[in-house]
Amino acid sequence: MTKCNSQITTLFIILALACAVVPAFSIEESEAKSLWDTCVVKITPKCVLDIIAVVFENATISDSCCHELVQEGKVCHDTLIKYIADRPTLIAQETQYLKKRDDLWNRCVSISTTA
Repeated sequence: MTKCNSQITTLFIILALACAVVPAFSIEESEAKSLWDTCVVKITPKCVLDIIAVVFENATISDSCCHELVQEGKVCHDTLIKYIADRPTLIAQETQYLKKRDDLWNRCVSISTTA
């Protein structure tokens, strides 16, 4: 239960940071925000939390969330993770996060194609 609460807190912090920063930037940020609003509704909140935890922490993801991620699409996945990783508090490790993003995508695609 504590892990779930921690993940929910992490998601709200990330969402709050993302929403707070959007007005300060122009076109790129508004496009990313639009994709965020469009993409996050394609996937369950639990899987969103799991994906964020895999990329920004050291968690694992279930096969069912992998299927949801692949259905969400690579453009959504790439854009949302890049959007979060570009936050000032995370930018120093952006390369690491983008590699984890790509590794997660490849793993999920392989799971989805074998199922």
